[in-house]
Amino acid sequence: MSGQSRFMLVTSPLMEHSPAFDRAAALAKAEGAALHIVAFDYLEGLATAGMVNEKALEQMRLGYVERHRQWLEDQARPLRKIGVTVTTEVAWVQNPLEEILIHLKEQPMDVLIKALEHQSLLSRLIFTPLDVHLLRECPVPLHFVSRAVNALPRKVVAAVDPFHRDDHYKTFNDRILHEATKLATACNAELDVVYAYDLSSISSDEFGFDNGSAFFSSTHNKTLYDAQLEAFNELAQRNGIAEPQRHMIMGNPAKVLSRYADTFDVDVIVMGRLGHRGMGRLIGSTVEHLLYKMPCSVWVVYTERLDE
Repeated sequence: MSGQSRFMLVTSPLMEHSPAFDRAAALAKAEGAALHIVAFDYLEGLATAGMVNEKALEQMRLGYVERHRQWLEDQARPLRKIGVTVTTEVAWVQNPLEEILIHLKEQPMDVLIKALEHQSLLSRLIFTPLDVHLLRECPVPLHFVSRAVNALPRKVVAAVDPFHRDDHYKTFNDRILHEATKLATACNAELDVVYAYDLSSISSDEFGFDNGSAFFSSTHNKTLYDAQLEAFNELAQRNGIAEPQRHMIMGNPAKVLSRYADTFDVDVIVMGRLGHRGMGRLIGSTVEHLLYKMPCSVWVVYTERLDE
């Protein structure tokens, strides 16, 4: 994209100042980006007529939208004073996902920033939250902010999965490292790269072993480890990642990454999302598993499905 970068911050319809505001402002300032703050209002209490006639209800909706518009302008004013180009928008819509996707098509953005809305597991099973829909459908990088101890990130981690035969993954891991490096450089933050490898997720025939028992023999285990280490180091070297920044850790990726983020006070973890019809192992499915468990914010890079 030529010219000035553009960030979109999607805010709550409840006029709440979340950590996502501070993160979006800090990133926009650091990268010299324009920031578009948008709220898609839809409150159930004002969406149905109930005992109020339709004309009066419409006036109430318009009044709420106008108050919200003024509130967003109040939030934007201090940002403009520090040199950030800020625009605001409020719209009454019942389907925010559809509206967000339309906005991104009509006004391309470099990243969409949003506060993570924590939902119980039961609630997520019954009703798919907007955040998960965005995770599956948003065509641009997503930054879900769950907390922002540091408005401008000081510690960034890139989560990669380089051990694949498919060359598409090679390109995708490069994209993840590119996004993470760009973010860390803009923020003057530390950058580490973590490869959480889990032997139980790799099939014996996928990498040329004749049978499962041979696959898990000590000799083949060592061979497999060496192959993974070689793939990881090749990826890191290709992207200018120094050895002290590389961390290859065995274990379930979701647990490894969550524990690493908690132990080392990570501000943002950069991960990749694959389409659901591709090889949905680490890079794809782990993001949804981690979204509500990570002790830090998540930056999600998207790629097209690989098997279409």
